Amino acid sequence: MAEKQEEPSTAQNGEPDNAEEGEEKKKKLKREDLPPFEIVTGERLPAIFFKFQFRNVEYSSGRNKTFLCYVLETQGKESVTSRGYLEDEHAAAHAEMAFFNTILPKCESSLRYNVTWYVSSSPCVTCADRITETLKKNKNLRLTIMVGRLFMWEEPEMQAALKKMKSAGCKLRIMKPQDFEYVWQNFVEQEEGEEAKAFVPWEDIQENFQYYEEKLAEILH
Repeated sequence: MAEKQEEPSTAQNGEPDNAEEGEEKKKKLKREDLPPFEIVTGERLPAIFFKFQFRNVEYSSGRNKTFLCYVLETQGKESVTSRGYLEDEHAAAHAEMAFFNTILPKCESSLRYNVTWYVSSSPCVTCADRITETLKKNKNLRLTIMVGRLFMWEEPEMQAALKKMKSAGCKLRIMKPQDFEYVWQNFVEQEEGEEAKAFVPWEDIQENFQYYEEKLAEILH
């Protein structure tokens, strides 16, 4: 009999991550309705946020934000590419919603849109449903979502929502170490006046990628 695969380490290299596993499992699928926070937008996010929020641990205590880096390519007579990032708190308007509300509120029928997201974790049920609806409505929109972690993937409702996204044409992938490096190089602030620092992968980055890749494959099979 095959041995059960160990769950990825939650060691944070000095970063706080002390909440018990039970607290994480008690979280609801749809994040609680709280007073809305301002959606933060920009071209590059602070390195400290990237190192903590994008880390592909399983029990993500303290990570109550969604960070979404995007590349939007609009194809018409000429191709135009824009990029940036969005972040939210545990608010009613999540970063995924904010992208469609502010960055791409409407898809023109005469254009084609290729969108790639690099997100700290996969969407909640509500956001997944919004993504599915948007893709079904706009056949000229192609969306690839690269995620660092899977959010509440054990729950049947969450699994069903991810399957619907796939059926609607969304390409959902787990971020490989090379993808984290891409985000570091293209979306993370470097200290002004200093040479760009190379991306330093954390110790368990490959192991955790493989863990989540297996889980996602089981869900989307």
